[in-house]
Amino acid sequence: MFKNVIVYRIGPDWSATVDQMEEALAPARFVECGATQEKSIGWVEPRGEKHGALVESVGGQRILKLQIESKVVPGSVVRRKAEEQIEQIEATTGRKPGKKETKEIREDALLSLLPMAFAKQSSVLVWIDLAARLLVTDAGSQAKADEVVTALVSALAGLPLSLVQTAVSPQVAMTQWLTAQTPEEWPPHLSVERECELKSSDEEKSVVKFTRHNLLNDEVRQHIAQGKLPTKLALSWDGRVGFVLTEALQLKKISFLEGVFEGGPTDKEGGFDADVAIATGELGKLIPDLIEALGGEAPLSGSAPEQPVA
Repeated sequence: MFKNVIVYRIGPDWSATVDQMEEALAPARFVECGATQEKSIGWVEPRGEKHGALVESVGGQRILKLQIESKVVPGSVVRRKAEEQIEQIEATTGRKPGKKETKEIREDALLSLLPMAFAKQSSVLVWIDLAARLLVTDAGSQAKADEVVTALVSALAGLPLSLVQTAVSPQVAMTQWLTAQTPEEWPPHLSVERECELKSSDEEKSVVKFTRHNLLNDEVRQHIAQGKLPTKLALSWDGRVGFVLTEALQLKKISFLEGVFEGGPTDKEGGFDADVAIATGELGKLIPDLIEALGGEAPLSGSAPEQPVA
């Protein structure tokens, strides 16, 4: 649960009960792609029970789940089928189709191939903490998070969302932490672990990756001095949650460390509630600490000036 995190701020004036959200999401329940449909997006039961609730509330935390199904037909297959039809038209009529007709032929070729295409499904968890005015998606990329936000705003009228931005950019902060001489220079609650990616901004875009490597060393500092800046850095929070912070303020590869989930119920229903309670409880403390370590949240009207690299 929550292997990735992208955080949004909910505007101060929006509120809705669980029942109101359930009613709003019901018309947008997930339906599988039709025969000639490329993509289908809709809400499914977070608990995994058919015809169950679309909005689960556990300890005041609301959990939703967006399902995305897409059919992919290789472009080479579509082009080959379209070219066959174009050649047939040229052979029978002696004319070459124009741009508009060629486009229509390709679209028809795609439609004819879609019923034979395999459907691929993925899902994204959404966590809403109304008390903290935060919305968290489990999306692995910003593009996937954008799909979630679009579906949410479409279903929940008036929901104002904005990406959380910090006064100090993650890249500036990660640079400072990697150039620290001792762990005492790291921010409270956070520790630098043994994985990072450094990338140069010149034409070569050279990349250096460290895995299972002590990062407090002169080699890392030398790469930074040469102009390579961190784009990813493995961190841990209070010895309870491990994650990789990216330059775009995304948390990836989230793992709850040894002991965090011990003693929880093992049955399916109790397990869901326990997983939600523990995950939101830990992340609900980690996220504010991380934002504080990055200089606090930047005002929506514009970001504060970044602190200089040490």
